[in-house]
Amino acid sequence: MADSDSPVEQFKYATGAALRAIAEKEDIEVSYSNEPSGLTGERARLPFPSRDLPPEEVAHVRGEADSMALKLRHHNPETHAKNMPSGDVAPMLYEALEEARCEALGARKMPGLGDNLSAMLEERYRRLGLHRIDDRTEATMPEALRMMVREHLTGAPPPRAAQKVCELWEPWLRERVGKIMNELEDRINDQTSYGKTVCQLIKDLEIDIEAEAPDDGEPDPAEDEQESDSDSDPGQDSEGEADENAEAMADATEQTGGEEDFSDMMPDDFADDSQPADGGDEDGEPGTPWRPQHDLSNVPREPFYKAFTESYDELIAADELCDPDELVRLRQMLDQQLLNLQGVIGKLANRLQRRLMAKQMRSWEFDLEEGLLDTARLDRVVTNPLYPLSFKMEHDTEFRDTVVTLLIDNSGSMRGRPITIAAMSADILARTLERCGVKVEILGFTTRAWKGGQSRERWIQDGKTANPGRLNDLRHIVYKSADAPWRRARKNLGLMLREGLLKENIDGEALLWAHERLLGRSEQRRILMVISDGAPVDDSTLSVNPGNYLERHLRDMIEFIEQRSPVELVAIGIGHDVTRYYKRAVTIVDVDQLGGTMMEQLADLFDDDTRELQNKRPRRKISA
Repeated sequence: MADSDSPVEQFKYATGAALRAIAEKEDIEVSYSNEPSGLTGERARLPFPSRDLPPEEVAHVRGEADSMALKLRHHNPETHAKNMPSGDVAPMLYEALEEARCEALGARKMPGLGDNLSAMLEERYRRLGLHRIDDRTEATMPEALRMMVREHLTGAPPPRAAQKVCELWEPWLRERVGKIMNELEDRINDQTSYGKTVCQLIKDLEIDIEAEAPDDGEPDPAEDEQESDSDSDPGQDSEGEADENAEAMADATEQTGGEEDFSDMMPDDFADDSQPADGGDEDGEPGTPWRPQHDLSNVPREPFYKAFTESYDELIAADELCDPDELVRLRQMLDQQLLNLQGVIGKLANRLQRRLMAKQMRSWEFDLEEGLLDTARLDRVVTNPLYPLSFKMEHDTEFRDTVVTLLIDNSGSMRGRPITIAAMSADILARTLERCGVKVEILGFTTRAWKGGQSRERWIQDGKTANPGRLNDLRHIVYKSADAPWRRARKNLGLMLREGLLKENIDGEALLWAHERLLGRSEQRRILMVISDGAPVDDSTLSVNPGNYLERHLRDMIEFIEQRSPVELVAIGIGHDVTRYYKRAVTIVDVDQLGGTMMEQLADLFDDDTRELQNKRPRRKISA
């Protein structure tokens, strides 16, 4: 690391070095991303710090790093998987208390590390919304138990965001498992015996637990008695299922604060009404077994996403963002780039055109009872005179009226080769589809300014309210409308190469905007193709809202379109895996693959459409 490196780079270097030192492993690969933090094998992914490095964010990042380092140092995955109980709830409690053990081992020796872990948990619980919960609900019990064990092992009080939940649950929990806490503390250095004590604790809470049979093959009377009282089938307790369950739990916990947090944050307009489980312990009456009917990550549903103000948002045509002379110059730059790839992309475009035109040409149906005599099948009659004649009929293939929208990420991370390839591919694709009678709309999305612009200034003037929502000025650009011919819009595509245009990206609102434009179209088939290079990023919004605020909204918009909209959604990720967001997606490593990938994805969509129509068309076949 050079002395001239920025403070952010110095912080990242120091945090990575501390992680490796605590884990006692020098080969750990540490990366920083706006995606949820997680630990996969020897790779650790941490939150990307802001440029100004606010103290609370520094402590949060360090806490995530310390938690991963302690797990690498004190946790044995094989032992964990071997002793993990099966069932619906028991594995989650087992995993949470194992994390508490690893973190306690570090916090007891290094007080500063304990402070970092507290900051990490504070951020996690605020993201989960525990600070807004005033009732004792089943979903909050596991975290309350984890904080109770943590406090017993380290003396650290629960984070402020979880204090209310812990106060609600502590009397009920202490009555049932208070005596076993000392055993957990005595066995904290032995993962195997600690895990057995955790299993006993889970049984004391009257939670279903299906432990594996002893290795000697002798049945365990206590285990048999418990299995007879449960609704589960003992025959399902195979070693393979236990290992599979353990691996699934490991994957789930590595993504804490990631995917599982979003499914339950769906806005009210898009979410189904949730009903309490029959017979649930809603009032927290003691003595009632805890049998949750829903995933433990459930938190109160709320329309969480909002914009602080939309007064400064901008929907603008590309030719209004610069003067005509500059637009001509930028288009000439794009044409020069197209010369280098004209051969490759041109061949792909011709191939796509042939495939689309072939679907609009006539085709034949064979083995019919009437129509034109199929002379190619007369040999069957010659070899077997009893075989009936075969007829054929020509018909026009139905080709639905279609519109395609290309939504291109215009963020700063696309600067350089990616945005140039995106502009070239969009240009070629628009020309190709226009020849085939398919309308194309090309849209771009970014922000008007870095670091919030006028929206942030207004927020500061209004007193910096907490959790203001989206805090930047949107800029949505129309490069080519669906009804405009390519020859009129060709100059606009050069605007993507303009210096200063690419800033930050708020993908969720851009996706909703493009989707609403498609819904207003009259075409029978509507396709939305998103081209992006990663998760949404806006420093101004993320600095005053939960760290996954924009990503949660993006996931909700994707789920809504994929499940409830007639629009077909497909995504292409440039250098980043977008398959974890979109059901139909592909990731490319080299931006030079973008043109071919776009065309192949569209060709596959049209192939699927043709197969669907052919399956619906009735065929009249003769009997032998």
